[in-house]
Amino acid sequence: MRVVVADDAVLLREGLIRLLTENGHDVVAAVGDGPSLVRAIEEHRPDVSVVDVRMPPSHTDEGLRAAVEARRRVPRSPVLVLSQYVEVSYADDLLADGAGAIGYLLKDRVAAIDDFLDAVHRVASGGTVFDPDVVGQLLVRRRRDDPLRQMTEREQAVLALMAEGRSNTSIARTLMISHGAVEKHIGSIFAKLTLPPDHEQNRRVLAVLAYLRC
Repeated sequence: MRVVVADDAVLLREGLIRLLTENGHDVVAAVGDGPSLVRAIEEHRPDVSVVDVRMPPSHTDEGLRAAVEARRRVPRSPVLVLSQYVEVSYADDLLADGAGAIGYLLKDRVAAIDDFLDAVHRVASGGTVFDPDVVGQLLVRRRRDDPLRQMTEREQAVLALMAEGRSNTSIARTLMISHGAVEKHIGSIFAKLTLPPDHEQNRRVLAVLAYLRC
């Protein structure tokens, strides 16, 4: 798998490069600022980019803005964002195009190597992966008029696991229900969010986006 790494912290950047290469991946570019990230994605069209949210010059959201711009120039370019803290205001920007292939993990998750590598693979495959802590923060910020209020507790639990990037099989195992029950709950979630079948849109991603907005 071809990977671009973007992080201005040299030690972390080199650590990510070593981790990825030792697990059989090809790091085609390693950069330390937003404009360089955009150029690297345009040039290399990587299978996935691992991007720090905060990069020079202001160390606020340059990495995120660069990732959004890169996906505008190279549609559906997979991006896994790393952040030191839970910054839920970024969720809408990450999922705005409804195309998937997006992840948001806290940096301390990198220490769980197998989980981190699994997240990289899932994002590269077009999935969405959100850190459980990010999902938890978003739940706390629900608005009174959110569409989740009409869902059952089990449907909300299924949708929360979808937001973490879980497969139907993983959801079934976690909630100890059948695969068919998971599919039934997801169908109900789509109906309650008014998401009819659409070949141009990924309903699973749109459902997660609606969840994060609430």
